[in-house]
Amino acid sequence: MTAAPGTTPPGASTEREAAEWVRRMFAAIAPRYDFINHLLSFNIDRLWRRDLRKSLAPVLGRPTAKVLDLCCGTGDVLLAFEARASAFVFGADFCHEMLASAQRKALSARRPALLFEADALQLPIADSSLDAVSIAFGFRNLANYESGLRELYRVLKPGGRLAILEFSHPRGLVRAAYTLYSRLVLPAVGSLLSGSRNAYAYLPVSIDRFPRAPELRDRMNAAGFATEFRLLTGGIAALHTATKSCASQ
Repeated sequence: MTAAPGTTPPGASTEREAAEWVRRMFAAIAPRYDFINHLLSFNIDRLWRRDLRKSLAPVLGRPTAKVLDLCCGTGDVLLAFEARASAFVFGADFCHEMLASAQRKALSARRPALLFEADALQLPIADSSLDAVSIAFGFRNLANYESGLRELYRVLKPGGRLAILEFSHPRGLVRAAYTLYSRLVLPAVGSLLSGSRNAYAYLPVSIDRFPRAPELRDRMNAAGFATEFRLLTGGIAALHTATKSCASQ
């Protein structure tokens, strides 16, 4: 098990400091986030987001369903959802600058999503009110993972669906190549293009400290979900899908 309750950025000694560091980091890279993200992932991140959308397709196809994309960032997942969804889809993020980018994208959407600024650990959403929640590459950055899972459990309806797409820990030859890329190439190129050395030095460290896929599944199950996961691209990413138990915790 990992010792830290959540992400531990450099210099942060409390959960509040960790959250504020992450917020400032994303604010700094927001203007070029999409370009750098797609470039450094060789556009594979688009395929991962497609897998995320497919995992929630039954819910997205219901006109009465309410689906939240949490830690929505610049809105790529929201756009993927809205292109094929009948459900009411909306997004939340705690970084104002990232939300501003998402809002600009939403203007060209078939049905522009409702966006609001909110902390994933304290959502302004009623208990048992959502049919599904997605999180793409945001859960790893929470200051407390258990608190995040409890909040997700709270806002989902019994039987509601949760999908967490996150970087993981590849094995074998893929691990060796990815470790070299993530620790040497990614920080150097990311820093050069974004102007933020901290952001892309933090990324590989945060991935390394994040729970392995089986451990995250166990944590989700302990929070009241029935969870399964699938490794993507040799384990570079993992997609955890879960259902909230119908019984109250």
